[in-house]
Amino acid sequence: MLQQHADTTRPMASQAGTTPPEKENRRIQRISLPLPVRVEVRVDPKVSWYEVTRLNDVSAFGAGFVLKRPVKRGRIIQLTIPMPRQLRSFDYSEPQYKVWALVRRCIVITKPGADDEYSVGAAFIGRNPPTDFLEHPSRLYDLLQKDESGAGFWHIGEANLRADDSHLPKDLRKQTRYSIPETLVLSQVDEEGNVLHSEATVTENISLGGASVFSSFNIEAGTFLRVSSERFGVEILSVVRGSRKGSDGIPRLHLEFIDRLFPLEGIQ
Repeated sequence: MLQQHADTTRPMASQAGTTPPEKENRRIQRISLPLPVRVEVRVDPKVSWYEVTRLNDVSAFGAGFVLKRPVKRGRIIQLTIPMPRQLRSFDYSEPQYKVWALVRRCIVITKPGADDEYSVGAAFIGRNPPTDFLEHPSRLYDLLQKDESGAGFWHIGEANLRADDSHLPKDLRKQTRYSIPETLVLSQVDEEGNVLHSEATVTENISLGGASVFSSFNIEAGTFLRVSSERFGVEILSVVRGSRKGSDGIPRLHLEFIDRLFPLEGIQ
């Protein structure tokens, strides 16, 4: 479920100290440890969603787990884990280890007769997010280099969305946009899920995680919409990331799909 979430901006903490090589090697090893983990994903500065799941594997510098809804590669998330002390880099005496992480992969898991799930791999980036993250939580980041000062967290920078990633495995590539007209119904909903306005439209382009759609809705960025596809029999909770008017004078909305990926099997 979506929840209201307030917080304050905190600077990226610097890490200090050194770790002996033999201890470092133990910390890097991925351990199969099915600990509970609370995964929080911010949608905008005021709204976030969370899910409680279990770890598949973990090290001092990253973790793998399965979620019921997708998270875009490059998104920053917060994990809360009852982590063993020897795998921590701070808060050794706290019952819960709260660490920020960068999503490195999100692979759909399809099971016959069951809803899709998503295998997620995340790299730990430290005690705090980047300084501007809380104002721009939808911004995407990429790994730059590892911090060799002791804690071993990854340094990150804003992702280059135009970089060529064709050489990467499919699950590590940015999502391809298809410039095709796919028929959709957009519904603006209130906090209780009641439909306020609805319209039929078509996409200008669409990907697994979002779309640009022609729309007469005069709504602001951050507004939630329910996107329905009769052809694929799906409803997807989405958030408006922006709007623009094309050279043809027709306004478009730019949508990010929140609670599932769009089924492109019949389109690709």
